Amino acid sequence: MDAEMYRVPLKGKIKLKDYDPNDSKLFEGNKKDGKEALQKLNAELETLQEELYAQGKHRLLIILQAMDTGGKDGVIRAVFEGVNPQGVRVASFKTPTPVELAHDYLWRVHQQSPAKGEMVIFNRSQYEDVLVVRVHDLVPEEVWSKRYQHIREFERMLAEEGTTILKFYLHIDLQEQAERFLARVEDPTKQWKFNPGDLDERARWEDYMKAYEDMLNMTNTAWAPWYIIPSNKKWYRNWLISKIVIKTLKNLDMRYPTPVENIEDYHKRLLEMVAAK
Repeated sequence: MDAEMYRVPLKGKIKLKDYDPNDSKLFEGNKKDGKEALQKLNAELETLQEELYAQGKHRLLIILQAMDTGGKDGVIRAVFEGVNPQGVRVASFKTPTPVELAHDYLWRVHQQSPAKGEMVIFNRSQYEDVLVVRVHDLVPEEVWSKRYQHIREFERMLAEEGTTILKFYLHIDLQEQAERFLARVEDPTKQWKFNPGDLDERARWEDYMKAYEDMLNMTNTAWAPWYIIPSNKKWYRNWLISKIVIKTLKNLDMRYPTPVENIEDYHKRLLEMVAAK
């Protein structure tokens, strides 16, 4: 078994009830072991990201989607710890501004797509426009239902232009969400993150699950695959995503750029400069 078992299959339709958010079967060890393993992966990811940035050839887009408290911020902190901030960027998509609303819904998203040599992490994404707008009935079904094809083709264009795309749905259950909300309210350093509106969204859980299932089934493609990441155990969630990102970067077969000609001559001169001091 490997992490590909969490990749949404291209054929057939998935049901989220068939995916256990408590699953941790790929890792042999406990929470402490998982955190230690992640530290080693962080170092490996740091090296690979340096190669990505130095070569300036490939682009990597990582999309994180989840219910409230699903762990998007936690993944960004834990998985990408230590990477070079010059080559990594986080784009968060909140309620659209008036300027954004005056354009098509993909306008603000395209502006944030990665440049060559860059890794960009979307904290929420274009998928809000087939999730929130659907659950809250902000636009008619005839409008949001067309967006699945828009998004598939948008991601196809990015992929054909050289962007590698990974999409992660962080899967938690209703009980885990309640416990995380409670922990947030009880921690003075995290109370600022609590919004009473989050509980209103929680009341729409089943509506969101249906919307997420349709999103996963309708927008899972060979060029932009979805992974359903079991996320009740934060340490396993982080370890698993790190493994997938690292494997993806390795498959790009990256190389550091060729150094200038006669590098050994420059090395010799620099050694002489240092020795002369």
